[in-house]
Amino acid sequence: MKEVFNVDGDLFSKMVTVDVLVGNALLALLLIGVGRAVSIDKFLNANSDSVEKVKKKIEKYNMSIARIPNLTELIYILSIGFGVTGLSHLIADSLAPFILTNFPNLQKYSLTSTFFWLIVMSTTFGVILSFSKIRNLEGAGASKIGSVFIYILVATIGLQMNLFTIFDNPGLFIIGLIWISIHILLLITVAVLIKAPFFFVAVGSQANVGGAASAPVVASAFHPSLAAVGVLLAVLGYAVGTYGAWLCGILMQSII
Repeated sequence: MKEVFNVDGDLFSKMVTVDVLVGNALLALLLIGVGRAVSIDKFLNANSDSVEKVKKKIEKYNMSIARIPNLTELIYILSIGFGVTGLSHLIADSLAPFILTNFPNLQKYSLTSTFFWLIVMSTTFGVILSFSKIRNLEGAGASKIGSVFIYILVATIGLQMNLFTIFDNPGLFIIGLIWISIHILLLITVAVLIKAPFFFVAVGSQANVGGAASAPVVASAFHPSLAAVGVLLAVLGYAVGTYGAWLCGILMQSII
């Protein structure tokens, strides 16, 4: 979204700092809550039997696909990843100029941005492939390789940041607190309405706020085999977040 909406580097640094600090404060609270999950489930009037069912199902699935990856599978995983990215680049490099030439009015919706189409295409292809047999590569460690590249991405973004710029406008933390308060309020409200166990509340929260870096941590705090649930929800959060963030950006531009 930084590239799509041409966000100023200093402003981006400030908001990421707010995001990281506020998000990690919530993460700490959730990890504390893991030790009190039984009491919280009673408060939510939730039945934790569903968590046990998910745990057994995940354990069974992991055992059925887990294997030591060979060189061919590792090359296959990387080839799919880079291949989809290359195809997305090809489509984006052709589609963005076409829209700019024929539909210049769509520029205000960022639809003439090459980077926008690159992210949309790669996200869409990833979701589509998850319904194919390619998903079986998870047993060879596909998500672990993907996580390595996520950390490389995060490090690359971090190298462009100046965290000390947040001291120029500490009031932005108020925005962060409002954001996380609404998030928590919605979580608790929905959890009470559908009687969701605290496990799904905590992992679902971090899948939206922290992504693949923290959702598996929270899930594995309940049980190591449940880490896969955190990964899956985080990936879903990334996919939905790509479209949702663009929509939010468009709405905020219309207000301004």
